[in-house]
Amino acid sequence: MYTAQGKIDQQALLNQYLPVVRRQALALQVRLPASVDLDDLIQAGMVGLLDALGRYDSTQGASFTTYASQRIRGSMIDELRSRDWAPRSVRRNAREIEETIRRLDQQFGRPAEEREVAKALSLSLEEYRQRLADSNGGNLLGYEDIVAEGNEPHASAGAPPSPFDALVSGDQRQRLVAAIEQLPEREKLLLGLYYQEELNLKEIGAVLGVSESRVCQLHSQAVARLRAKLVE
Repeated sequence: MYTAQGKIDQQALLNQYLPVVRRQALALQVRLPASVDLDDLIQAGMVGLLDALGRYDSTQGASFTTYASQRIRGSMIDELRSRDWAPRSVRRNAREIEETIRRLDQQFGRPAEEREVAKALSLSLEEYRQRLADSNGGNLLGYEDIVAEGNEPHASAGAPPSPFDALVSGDQRQRLVAAIEQLPEREKLLLGLYYQEELNLKEIGAVLGVSESRVCQLHSQAVARLRAKLVE
């Protein structure tokens, strides 16, 4: 949209594309923990829209709508990626879970059951599941979101590589595939529903016959198992 002088009317474009920003924010929010605020995603998306206004080059072939949509989504992903999802205690607990799972899997020669992991951590089953839920927030972005804008996934400093780091690393791809195949069937199904079929947590819960919070716990445990396998 241009003024009589041929300049882009930024305010008019912002008003025009605000519904696009909101739709993308809503689509992303349903796949994230409840702690992620919709307004924060919208604000990040508006930053992306403003960036698109400044960078758009019509000679590159893409329409402004296509280009703006990419920048809006990319800005939201950048915002999510930049956040420190969990306090140190939660990250420490997550590492402890991964290490315990790795040790028990090696000891038993099979995937350790929840009760076995909880017992090894000197926790009740409820306490263990709460730790899983607490550590799950940073794992709920889809693979295509994590690599948005051409950026490869990256692990936090000192953290084990995530399953998605391994996925884009050619020499570890087969290890990741093998690790997924060794997951308990329900966890393998959950990952397939989430990352391949792109169901949200509520929909996965309906398929598995469990609550949304239980899906979060199982997802976190599956990711912990994969990380444990990938650092062996």
